[in-house]
Amino acid sequence: MTHNVAILGASGYTGAELVRLISQHPDIQIAALAAERKAGMEMADVFPHLRHLSLPTLCKIGEIDFSTIDLCFCALPHKTSQEVISALPADLKIVDLSADFRLSDPEEYEKWYGNPHSAVEMQKEAVYGLTEFNREAIANARLVAGTGCNAATGQFVLRPLIAADVIDLDDIILDMKCAVSGAGRALKENLLHAELSEGYNAYALGSTHRHLGEFDEQFSAIAGRPVKVQFTPHLLPVNRGILATTYVKGDAKAIYAALEAAYKDEPFVELLPFGQGPSTHNVRGSNFVHIGVAEDRLEGRAIVIAALDNLTKGSSGQALQNANLMLGLEETAGLMMAPLFP
Repeated sequence: MTHNVAILGASGYTGAELVRLISQHPDIQIAALAAERKAGMEMADVFPHLRHLSLPTLCKIGEIDFSTIDLCFCALPHKTSQEVISALPADLKIVDLSADFRLSDPEEYEKWYGNPHSAVEMQKEAVYGLTEFNREAIANARLVAGTGCNAATGQFVLRPLIAADVIDLDDIILDMKCAVSGAGRALKENLLHAELSEGYNAYALGSTHRHLGEFDEQFSAIAGRPVKVQFTPHLLPVNRGILATTYVKGDAKAIYAALEAAYKDEPFVELLPFGQGPSTHNVRGSNFVHIGVAEDRLEGRAIVIAALDNLTKGSSGQALQNANLMLGLEETAGLMMAPLFP
């Protein structure tokens, strides 16, 4: 059986990535592509790298017949997703790639995103979409909230370590390097080539980065008490990838064993040999996460590093992984492509 899907926000990076991935899926076909400002255009004109595909013409959301759609991907901006999703059919399965349903507490959403939550009742049914840790709930969900790409990377490192109680929860430093595509496709002065290239800078310093809300909620729920990490993201002049270097207090071998136990049967998470570190080069364009562990020169401390592609495993690949579960399909379907190298 072939399942029909719609992609709302198809003219953005995550929308294009969904098209790329689904084009190779054995059981899913794209029945509708929506992009309000580019309605009427062909996808090949918006993203020439997809011109070899036979795709629907971009349309407005209101033009889609959702009675023919089995699942809808919403790759829309924050706040817009709440408004759009609230108006969709009540029985439609939805994977939201925005931040609008990631935080279970509407007050926390308002704190981190600066506007009141406009779909509080729907928030109650939203399931957090970090697939490896929430499979059963995702498979039975109607609305799945995709994680932030930074938040996903940090959680792949820290969730197993918090659960296994092998690190000091009050001494966690997360240093993250992020590709420019994580900021979306909208024109921004600081992302112009002349402003960004040949440089490297930290941003959202201190307690201002929105993904801290996800870290606080998820890590505290696992630990059963408040957990707050020190977190600094850095913007790299590269197109894809996230590299998260985490400094923790704990025995490096015990940390490695906890990660090995957590991921031994996971098809998309690769734990490297002890002492080796990952590279964004080796996960580019794929749904894989690479994790490495090394002893710090300071006794009783360890370094844990994770790398993933922010547009694939950090967003659209994760969304498709969740959709596979929601539609009763093989979780890995359409996602086992090898990374691009070099």
